[in-house]
Amino acid sequence: MVQTHFTMKVKIKCWNGVASWLWVANDENCGICRMAFNGCCPDCKVPGDDCPLVWGQCSHCFHMHCILKWLNSQQVQQHCPMCRQEWKFKE
Repeated sequence: MVQTHFTMKVKIKCWNGVASWLWVANDENCGICRMAFNGCCPDCKVPGDDCPLVWGQCSHCFHMHCILKWLNSQQVQQHCPMCRQEWKFKE
């Protein structure tokens, strides 16, 4: 029995890389604006570093712009819109 081995040489002429990203959060949507975390808040046009996520010590996560608006709208104490605990940014 005769064994033959064939080898093929391939030359790559062009390569296009594709990347994707996503936020790792405890939910898929912002609890304030209900927009996806992989998107952006209603005030932004492009998701990413200009529309980051922020976490509270209570572990709830929101778009930075959404929680800042929420906190500015509170009269006396600032509470998490989800659990009503006092809002403190997680370090």
